[in-house]
Amino acid sequence: MKPSPIQSSKEVYSFMGSLQQPSVLKGKKVITENDAIVPKIFQNIQAQFSKQIAIIYEDENEDFKITYGELERLTNKLARTLKRLCTVNNNRDAIIAVSMKPTYNLPIVLLAILKSGMAYLPLDGAFPQARVTHIIDESQPLMVFVDEDNTLSYGETPVITYNELFEESKAESELPPEYNEDSEELAIVLYTSGSTGVPKGVKLPHATLINRLEWQWRELPFSDKEQKTIFKTALTFVDSAPEIWGSLLQGRTIVVVPKYVTKDPEKFINVLEKHKIQRLVLVPSLLQSMLMYLSLKDNHRSLKSLRLWICSGEILPQTLAKEFFSRFADFGHTLANFYGSTEVMGDVTYYLLNDINQLEDMDKVPIGRPLDNCIIYIVDKNLNLVQQGEIGELVVAGRNLAAGYIRGRDSHRFVTNPHAIDPEYSTIYRTGDFAKIVKGIVIYEGRTDSQIKVRGHRVDLSEVERSVESLPSVDKAVVLCYKPGDLAQALIAFITLKKGTKTTGLQLENYLQNQLPSYMIPHVIIIDSIPLLINGKTDRQTLLKLYETSNLSSNGRDTIDCDYSEVPDEQLAKARILFPTVASVIGRSGRYTVNINANFYDLGGNSLNSIFTVTQLKKQGYHIAISDFLTAKSMREILDKMVLDSNHQEKEDFASPKFIAEPIKDSHRSAVTR
Repeated sequence: MKPSPIQSSKEVYSFMGSLQQPSVLKGKKVITENDAIVPKIFQNIQAQFSKQIAIIYEDENEDFKITYGELERLTNKLARTLKRLCTVNNNRDAIIAVSMKPTYNLPIVLLAILKSGMAYLPLDGAFPQARVTHIIDESQPLMVFVDEDNTLSYGETPVITYNELFEESKAESELPPEYNEDSEELAIVLYTSGSTGVPKGVKLPHATLINRLEWQWRELPFSDKEQKTIFKTALTFVDSAPEIWGSLLQGRTIVVVPKYVTKDPEKFINVLEKHKIQRLVLVPSLLQSMLMYLSLKDNHRSLKSLRLWICSGEILPQTLAKEFFSRFADFGHTLANFYGSTEVMGDVTYYLLNDINQLEDMDKVPIGRPLDNCIIYIVDKNLNLVQQGEIGELVVAGRNLAAGYIRGRDSHRFVTNPHAIDPEYSTIYRTGDFAKIVKGIVIYEGRTDSQIKVRGHRVDLSEVERSVESLPSVDKAVVLCYKPGDLAQALIAFITLKKGTKTTGLQLENYLQNQLPSYMIPHVIIIDSIPLLINGKTDRQTLLKLYETSNLSSNGRDTIDCDYSEVPDEQLAKARILFPTVASVIGRSGRYTVNINANFYDLGGNSLNSIFTVTQLKKQGYHIAISDFLTAKSMREILDKMVLDSNHQEKEDFASPKFIAEPIKDSHRSAVTR
């Protein structure tokens, strides 16, 4: 029997000396070519796989397929057109911004941009106008690709749609355009949350991207039967790059998944099953929602072909890893934990789990060992190496490093490597993460600053705080994260108001929608004053405790109040199950009263806790399809779709009062009987 190419991290560990040695871990040194760039690699690959399908896209309206040969000829024409339309200034980076939904034409446009010798900069059509304006002003792209229904403004930067470029390119040659074969040329610019209050653009050269991809092809190679992969990650995430180019540069077929499918576990799992997908990159919160869905369906044979699950972008809780193996213990699955950030091409360490027993005697899932051509150092505040086993800041050197930020911002993050012997490792990136090295593997120990992850997005609490403080009625603001990485995670802004002003938390949240992406908008709580410690610093623990114990919103309402006044008599029994369940799941972050007209997402729900809600309803005897719950515009629609299990007897109690959930108080304890 041929051994699996995916080895346990236990089998591949090697570490430098004992625990008394300095905290340094080196990845394997591998030689790469200086002219290894995406267009050149693709040109060679398409010659081998010209008749192989390169891209598949399916939605409710159309099916699309294109072969490698067709993709080569089409993108050559488009790239030539881009070179003709764009005047490149040699004094600045040649960048084209892309604000497009994930359909078949998205990877086509990206490949054409890279073939034209320019870099692509993803934008999200859901970004607030102010954020888009900042990115455009700072990065100065030569052009912006948009969808037909675009509503954002890009100033004086020219905009173009895929169809317009396609029409412009009809007379162009199908031969490859000329491009610079220097791997240090810029390939991608990705904007991330910044501590100064504005997002910053990370510059990723071809060499950085290719080093990450070549490591993946060596360490986690495609099997002969693995012909299709999934592209479902938002383009603004760094993980989208390996999803696209890791497959297209290896002759595999990428299946482009529409956003509405990714948000619906039922539809998404059906796509994975249909195309027999064998590997998937996902944030732990998506893994959790998929496991919830599989538990809901009680189907232990689902996704048996999906052998490699790669978690990235968030902390992987040990409890989630155990839950994964309790479901897939018998199918030879591998759970990978990748660690990194946009500045290190998404991933710079990895840990492979083939069996939950690997985590014996560990209280968390390790982030593992460095990728090829990368070095990990654990240092103190003066960049001196700490001893193995001691906690310090994790810093990175090697070929996975970005080329800094647009306009040289935050230069203190990329500094000269005081420990370098090899000139290839002359720069280090300060991650801001705490870690330690134990027995040759890296253990993550938290942050040195205010960065967190929200559904895979990097969020700097300082940026949120500055946006909140910029609101006219706000005097002071403190933004905190409650239970980071947990299902109950919440972003909270505690604020005091300026004298003479009146407003509500909900109104302030609505104002913030003009400044911040939806995942960065906090739950606003208005307080009289910011509590301080003896040394004058903010008492964060008191604020978090206030959030945890308070049952009142900033508007003085019960956050999980349930109103049945408009519920028809025939649906009242169902409503008495649904409303408290929704209130319980959403909990303290609830923004409105749960009533028949309330929208789950407006209440504070999201795709993850929606699945948990459906799971809780099932336990109480009611079934509703995930897709029906996700698309319902109100509680009324959910009630219409809820079906009582035949094994349960519906009980209607019209005399019951409405429910108000609140923390137990000392005055209640005597009333509690065991």
